[in-house]
Amino acid sequence: MLILLTILFALALILVAIVKFDIHPFLALFVGAIVYGLISGMSTDLILKSISDGFGGVLGNIGLLILLGVIMGTFLEKTGGALVIAEKILSWIGQKSVTKAMLICGYILSIPVFGDSTFIMLNPISKSLSLKSKVPYAATTIAVALGATASHSLVPPTPGPIATAGILEADLGMIIFWGIIVSLIALIPAYFFIKNFVSKIPLEPVLAEIDMTTVAAKPPTATKSFLPVIVPLVLIILASIAKYPSKPFGDYEWISIIEFVGSPVIALLLGAVLSFTLPTKFDRKLLSASGWMGEAIRIAAPVILITGAGGVFGKMLQNSGIGDLVSANMSGASWGIFLPFLIAFSLKTAQGSSTVAMITTASIIAPLLVSLGLDSETMKVFTVLSIGAGAMAISHANDSFFWAVTQLSGMSIRQGNKTHSLGTLILSLTAISVIFIITLFY
Repeated sequence: MLILLTILFALALILVAIVKFDIHPFLALFVGAIVYGLISGMSTDLILKSISDGFGGVLGNIGLLILLGVIMGTFLEKTGGALVIAEKILSWIGQKSVTKAMLICGYILSIPVFGDSTFIMLNPISKSLSLKSKVPYAATTIAVALGATASHSLVPPTPGPIATAGILEADLGMIIFWGIIVSLIALIPAYFFIKNFVSKIPLEPVLAEIDMTTVAAKPPTATKSFLPVIVPLVLIILASIAKYPSKPFGDYEWISIIEFVGSPVIALLLGAVLSFTLPTKFDRKLLSASGWMGEAIRIAAPVILITGAGGVFGKMLQNSGIGDLVSANMSGASWGIFLPFLIAFSLKTAQGSSTVAMITTASIIAPLLVSLGLDSETMKVFTVLSIGAGAMAISHANDSFFWAVTQLSGMSIRQGNKTHSLGTLILSLTAISVIFIITLFY
C-alpha cells in the first residue's frame, strides 16, 4: 500500500507542477521520478542507475524516430505539400461530402504533422469550403479537429505512438496496421456526431488574410507530397510482415533488405529525405541550424526530452519493485487492456497534453505488462493503442489544441466543450471498445 501511495504522490506532484505552476513536463517528470525514488526507499546508486538506463535506453530507441518524423512534417508544412494532400483528397471525395472530406484530410495530415499544425493549415480550407458548400462551419471545423486527433494518438510516426511503442518495445509495423483500422472505425460515430449534432451549432466563418510566408511559391505535386508519408508507412508494414515466423515472403536473401529499409529509423530517414525534394528550388540553407531543419530540431527537442524523462520515471518504477507488488495484488483482477486506457485518459484530462499522457502512461505500464497479462507481442501492440485511445480525451481548456480549435474558428469556450471536447470523448470510448473487441480474438 505504501508504494502505491508513493506512486500517487509522485503523479500528483508531476500533474500539479505541469498544470498549476506551468513547469515544463520534462522537468516535472524528471524531478518527479527522482522524488519517487527517494521516498520509495531506493538506494542512491539504484536511483542514478535508473536515470542513466531509463533516459539512455529510451532515447536510444526513440529519439531519432521522433526527430525524423518532425523533420518530415516540417518540410511538408513549409512547402505547402500538406495543403496539396488536402486538396487532392477533396478532389477524390468531392465537395458535396465536405464534412467527410475534412475529417479524412485532418486524419491523413496529422500522421506526419502535429495536430495543431494540421488544424492551422486546414482551417482556411475549412472556412472557404463552408462558405462555398453552405455546410455549417462548426461541422467542418470539428471534422478537421477530430480527424487529426484520431491519427495523432493512434498512428505513427506522430511522436506519442512512437514513444509509447519504444517504451513498451512493441512492433511499430503492427501498431501502424491496427492503429489505422482502430482509428478509422472510431471516426464513424464521430462523423455522425458531427453531422447530427455539431452541424446545428451556429458559427459563421470569417475569412481573414492567409499568411503565405511559409508556403512555397509553387507547391509540390500531389505525388511528391504523398511520397514522404506513404513510403515509410509501407516499408515499416512490409518489414513487419517479413519478420513473421511463417515467413510470408519466403526465405530469400533480399528479405534482409526489406527488413533493413523497413526498420523504423531507416524508413523515416527515407521519408525525411523524400521531403527534401518538396521545395521548388532546393537551398542548402534549409538544412542549416537557422533553416527548416533547425526549426524541426527545436520542435522535436522538447518531445524527445519529455520521452527521456518518461523513460527515467518508468525505470524508477521498475527498479522499485512495483511489478511484483501489482502481480501479488492484482492476480485475481481483470484490468487487462483497460488499465493503460484509464491511466492515459486521466492524465490527458488532467494536464492536457496527449504526448505527455502517452509517455507517462507507457512508463507506468511497462513494468506491469507481465502482471497484467499484456506481455505478448500482440498484446503489447494493443496496449500501445489503448494508451493512445485514452490519450485522446478529454481535450478541454488545459489543452493547447482546444485553444487552437476555438480561437481560430471563433467558437466560444462553451461551444468548444459541446463539440470538440465531447467529440474527443466519443473517439476515445469508441477506440477502446474496438480494441477490446479485437483482443477477444487473441
